Amino acid sequence: MTPSDLQPVRDHLARRVIGQRSFIDSMLICLLSGGHLLVEGMPGLAKTTAVKALAEAIECDFHRIQFTPDLLPSDLIGTDIYRHDKGEFEFRPGPLFHNILLADEVNRAPAKVQSALLEAMAEHQITVGQKTYPLPRLFMVLATQNPIEQEGTYHLPEAQLDRFLMQAIVSYPSRDEELKILELDSEQQKQTPQAPARPLSQAELFAMRRAVAEVYLDPRLNGYIVDLVQATRNPRLYDRDLGRWCRFGASPRASIALARCARARAWLDGETYVAPHHIQSAAPEILRHRILLTFEAEAEGVNADEVIRRLLGLVAVP
Repeated sequence: MTPSDLQPVRDHLARRVIGQRSFIDSMLICLLSGGHLLVEGMPGLAKTTAVKALAEAIECDFHRIQFTPDLLPSDLIGTDIYRHDKGEFEFRPGPLFHNILLADEVNRAPAKVQSALLEAMAEHQITVGQKTYPLPRLFMVLATQNPIEQEGTYHLPEAQLDRFLMQAIVSYPSRDEELKILELDSEQQKQTPQAPARPLSQAELFAMRRAVAEVYLDPRLNGYIVDLVQATRNPRLYDRDLGRWCRFGASPRASIALARCARARAWLDGETYVAPHHIQSAAPEILRHRILLTFEAEAEGVNADEVIRRLLGLVAVP
């Protein structure tokens, strides 16, 4: 499989979503890497539309669930239903048993719901009572959260944040892009958008994942990845300000995620090997939700992206 085999998916996304190229690339990289994506952005920036368009372009089961404070774990994982005709309980699966799950406003659900989602994301299974049920081989969570509304929201646990392969930040469109959005909306009022003639099959997707895994990653670049992640844990060795700003660094999952996503980025670029710039381009979305900053950093208006930018400038490239 080659990147050209993924072009119909790209074309469909481009027809449904104007701009947001970085966000679309993040979705494709997560899809090729077998990971989950956390999406943060203001309302109305086509986050939900983009996820739906991705599901339309792939041969899969899609489900959207709106996370609310009164949501229960059983609303996600399913529950045992008593069947009078059989005289026994029967498990009725919930939304987590779909291939692609859109968890809309994921930070509005309480801790019990987050823990149910955590098991599914981390272990590819769910547990009901004393029984464990495996999830589909293709299972991807795309979770959205609103960065401005804090009332009625819950902080996502660090353990759950670590299970997201990447965190994408969706920004406002440019003036030209917004003009194209108006044109697209006018066209969609006249006719319903068409799904791709032939969605990408799951067999093709898994073949693409195998091709991504075969992209060559030099051992010296493995060392570079580890050095970057280690630098988030020992930032004082590189810069005094970084030492004041970083409270906790990224886990070894970040190293694994960087290697996977760098391979996927290189494959999408048509390369057979990973170069340093593939690692550097993936680093912000891999690390920004895994670095915990100090109160001092927040008071100075420093965010995780600024920390990552400095580290990329300080850690030596082999």
